[in-house]
Amino acid sequence: MTAGTLSNPQGYPFVARLLHWSIAVCVLSLIPAGLLMNHVPSGEPQNTLYTVHRSLGVLVLVLSVIRLGYRLTTRWPKPETSLTSWQRRASATVHSLFYGLLIIQPLVGWYATSAYGAAISVFGLFDLPPLSAKNAVAADLWFNAHDVLGFSLAGLVVMHVGAALYHHHLRRDDVHIRMLAGRRH
Repeated sequence: MTAGTLSNPQGYPFVARLLHWSIAVCVLSLIPAGLLMNHVPSGEPQNTLYTVHRSLGVLVLVLSVIRLGYRLTTRWPKPETSLTSWQRRASATVHSLFYGLLIIQPLVGWYATSAYGAAISVFGLFDLPPLSAKNAVAADLWFNAHDVLGFSLAGLVVMHVGAALYHHHLRRDDVHIRMLAGRRH
C-alpha cells in the first residue's frame, strides 16, 4: 500500500489525531491572542501576549512540519464513503490549504518580527535567530501579509469546524468521529 491508503479502517491513527488536536488548540489560541495583542495597553500584558503568540506560532510550525511528514509517510484512512465527489475535492483543497498556511504563516510572522527588530523568545527557553535585518518598510509589508494569512486561516478553521459539525449533527456520518476517537460508531 502507498501513503494515503487505508491503514486503520476504524479511523485516523493516534499520532495523526494527537498532532491534529495539538495544532487545533494552538491555532484556536493564536487567533484571539493575535487579535488582542495590539489592543491591550503596552507593558507586561502586551509583552506576554506577544511572547505567547510567537511561541505558539513556532510550536504550530514545528508540529505542522511533523504532521506533514507523518502524513506523507503514513498510510491514511480512505475518505468516508458517504462523501460526494465535490465534498472529497473540497476536503482535499481545505486540508492542502491548511498544511500550506500552517507552515507559511509562522514563517511570515518570524520574518516580519525579524524585520521589525524584535526577538522571538520561545516560551522563554531560547530565542530564534532573526531571518532579516531590521527594516521598518519590510516589517510593515510582512505584518500585513501575516494579517491576511491569519484571517484566511481563521476562515478555513470556520469552514472546517462547520463541515465537521454538519457531518456529525446533520449527516450523522463518521467523518467527525474518525478524528475524535479514531473509530467509527
